[in-house]
Amino acid sequence: MTISRREAIGISASTLAGLSLGALTRETLKAQAPQQQAPWPDQLVERPLREGFPAPLPLNADGSAPEHPSSAAGPITDPLMWRTPNRQAPEIEFAYRKMSIKVDTRGLAKLTGTMHFSDLERLPSVSHTFLLQCGAQNPRGIVKWTGVRFSDFADMLGLVPGAHYCRFIASDRQYIDEAVATLRHPQVMLAWLMNDEPIPPRHGAPLRLIVPFRYGNRSIKAITEMMFATPGLPMPPLPA
Repeated sequence: MTISRREAIGISASTLAGLSLGALTRETLKAQAPQQQAPWPDQLVERPLREGFPAPLPLNADGSAPEHPSSAAGPITDPLMWRTPNRQAPEIEFAYRKMSIKVDTRGLAKLTGTMHFSDLERLPSVSHTFLLQCGAQNPRGIVKWTGVRFSDFADMLGLVPGAHYCRFIASDRQYIDEAVATLRHPQVMLAWLMNDEPIPPRHGAPLRLIVPFRYGNRSIKAITEMMFATPGLPMPPLPA
């Protein structure tokens, strides 16, 4: 008996489908099936805590981060988190000398507009070696960062004392809000070098905030925008 090419293809496809289904075990199908979530409890109940979270964050007695010798600097362990479908850093201009960052001071400073590396280059350069520790066990690593103190940057802008916080927006649209009082701590930096080399894209090129006495997610990567704001003007003093 002869069969047509179309019939042969159909038979082959059916045979492959049968073989594939035969290879699927009950355990495999169970693992691939959508997991049914338990109904949400209608009262407060005890649940196991997340194991190993938060990871220890060693600090000095005054709350500052211990500084390490530059000889202790090395890589940051994986996994790194980017808020993108492929978990990779978005494509932007990674060269720090070509950075172009929106700085919106909203009337709270003398300067506003687009910041370039030439603006930061005028400020005193500093290098510090700190532990970067995620809330979980990884990522972590002792890293030498080079950049400028955020307080020097704020003074360059002419930021008024009433500015309450700054919002930093990253290339993946992740953002953090941080109090200006915290940002003015002498250890807080805007960094463009990591271990004496330009920060790699996966670690936050071209410019990264470094807050060494907080968990690593506060040291936001690949800054594209900064926005200063205040919830309200300071209240006048009460009458004596």
